[in-house]
Amino acid sequence: MKLLTTLLAIALSCSSLTVFAAGAIEGEVQRQPLNVSAIVIFLGFVAATLGISYWAARNTRSSSEFYNAGGNISGLKNGTAIAGDFMSAASFLGITALMFGAGFDGLVLSLGAFSAWPIMLFLLARRVRNLGNFTFVDVVSMRLEKSRIRYVAIVGTIVVVVLYLIAQMVGAGKLIELLFGLPYEIAVVTVAVLVLAYVTFGGMLATTWVQIIKAILLMTGVTVLAFLVMKEANFSFSELLRGAADNHPLGERMLSPGVAFKDPIQVATILTSMLFGVLGLPHILMRLFTVPNAHEAKKSAFYASLFMGYFYLLLIIVGFGTAFLLYNNPQFFDDNGQLLGGGNMAAIHLSNAVGGSLLTGFMSAVSFATILAVVAGLTVSGAAAISHDLYAEVLCKGKPDPKKEMQLTRITTLLIGVIAVGLGILFQNENVAFIATMPMVVAASVNFPILFLSLFWAGLTTRGAIYGATLGLISSVALIIIGPQVWVSVLGFEEPLFPYNYPALFTMPLAFAVAWFFSISDRSERAGIDRANYHSLLIRSEYGEE
Repeated sequence: MKLLTTLLAIALSCSSLTVFAAGAIEGEVQRQPLNVSAIVIFLGFVAATLGISYWAARNTRSSSEFYNAGGNISGLKNGTAIAGDFMSAASFLGITALMFGAGFDGLVLSLGAFSAWPIMLFLLARRVRNLGNFTFVDVVSMRLEKSRIRYVAIVGTIVVVVLYLIAQMVGAGKLIELLFGLPYEIAVVTVAVLVLAYVTFGGMLATTWVQIIKAILLMTGVTVLAFLVMKEANFSFSELLRGAADNHPLGERMLSPGVAFKDPIQVATILTSMLFGVLGLPHILMRLFTVPNAHEAKKSAFYASLFMGYFYLLLIIVGFGTAFLLYNNPQFFDDNGQLLGGGNMAAIHLSNAVGGSLLTGFMSAVSFATILAVVAGLTVSGAAAISHDLYAEVLCKGKPDPKKEMQLTRITTLLIGVIAVGLGILFQNENVAFIATMPMVVAASVNFPILFLSLFWAGLTTRGAIYGATLGLISSVALIIIGPQVWVSVLGFEEPLFPYNYPALFTMPLAFAVAWFFSISDRSERAGIDRANYHSLLIRSEYGEE
């Protein structure tokens, strides 16, 4: 997330506070003076990663090396890269912004973001790695009718990737406008050009190292920031909480749940969307194929869980630190008592409060670098969906011309970059908070059900999977449209037809139920083949091809 993911941009209808994550900053922003430290650090990051891309390009000659780095990444490196792909600017800025404004309720997002990884470790990592080659679509098509199920899974992948890209590109433009003083359009084009350089020439190998470097930088920066915050609190967590409550306008209420999320169903549907959305994100699942075997895939999930658990624990300190140190410091507020740049800049202002301009520049540059890493992963995933899943496996029946496949891959990458720039500029003045919620909801309602059922239910048929995924896609998009963010905030109606922004609590069970019903009622010849294929798939998923 990546992000976490840009879906941390939530318009909180239950309070006067509106929080926008880095992936969904919107509206007019107050351009800040040029931050020289941030520019220098960011240029250093760019120089290093472009050098890596040049090296990776010399070692990327086949489609396999492009899609999964040849399957030669170790579990530790891959786990770090997964963490880098998932720990986004939205996590760092969005969660701390919510804790700055509403306190304890920010932990809801941390819990939802982290909870998926133990499930990935114990439930999916080994089976997915043993069954797939490049994408999660390889897995779901293993036992089902390959062409039809690939079409559905490809649509799900592309929808998630495009929606994620819109939010990330708009976030990049607004974030750089805020932090570096650069025009929005320049920021969007800069992100696209850099990502295209990483992906077009270096493929997954370059993307992996970009994500590793970004993960190390982000964890280092947050560690230093948390240490300095605890130093201000005399290394006493109780003193930190007491000081946060004393300074915060909410007082003791900010240490209790129910400020931002009053409705328990709202909390449940947010957690459902985030938890199962992560398990259906194509660019995250794709990383399980960059390791040589299932053992390394489980190690990847373990290290990713370890690093992200550490990161989210530190965000608790950083989040409460913003309340502890910013509310009593008028230099960070305007004449109307509003935080300069909005609540989303709370973590950046905290960096300035405890570490001065150097730490501020470092964290600003890292925030931008996180977007580069996430967009790079998304671009590889989108390119693979077209060139591998559609061209190589469907149109060429699994026997593509390797040179043409690589050419198509790079052309697709360029097209994705152009589309990302166009959509980023097109949506720069629109309310994109709802767009940031959609990738997780769609992934939880389309990708996860068919992946889970194909791995764990012998009765799944091609017809059931197609109907379930299709209804999951239609219902998730429809409920988001008639929910508060679109129906009220965008379309201007007084009341939403559906009360929740994150409908996965309702649409994911619908997808499972439809897949189940149309599978058990399927008496076709193809259904018999699908059910019979489960035994061989089960053996291979547990033990590999051997």
